[in-house]
Amino acid sequence: MALIFVTSNRHKFEEVSELAARHGIELEHRGTPYIEIQADNLEDVVRPSAQQACALLKQPCFVEDAGLFVQALRGFPGPYSNFVFRTLGNEGLLKLMAGETDRRAEFRSAVGYCEPGQRPEVFTGKVKGTIAPEARGMRGFGFDPIFLVENMDKTFGEMEISEKNKFSHRAQAIEAFFSWYEQREKA
Repeated sequence: MALIFVTSNRHKFEEVSELAARHGIELEHRGTPYIEIQADNLEDVVRPSAQQACALLKQPCFVEDAGLFVQALRGFPGPYSNFVFRTLGNEGLLKLMAGETDRRAEFRSAVGYCEPGQRPEVFTGKVKGTIAPEARGMRGFGFDPIFLVENMDKTFGEMEISEKNKFSHRAQAIEAFFSWYEQREKA
């Protein structure tokens, strides 16, 4: 039986598919629309999202949400990253950072998994880095081209999916989820 990933973001599905293949997990994509609540905490976003997606599908499924948390902007855009990217884009965020010396940031991810009649399980991941002075790379999506990974001189936008999946926030959260899921399936 395939594991259902509910997302409207094909880039996320591609990243997660690569990870699923490593585990021998068959992944099924569903673009089922659900109402995503807004909250300051990613875990508080994915819990009801997973529950709602599960109720709509009447099947076990998982969702994922991520955000870019910039130190100098007190965590902004955080869980509102998708909206901020759609309205300001990379150039807009870089303008907000103009003249800023503290460019520390981290990407965070939360995965919510739910089965009918059950409470959602949540798994998280994060990766530290800095905001680059300019966008670099054409890969990835969203703020990937302006996020320089800690201890590397590369943005996520300059990495192939397989390289990004070695340590990204999403990969960490998905790996934690897959490990839990596989252990549970064995039991």
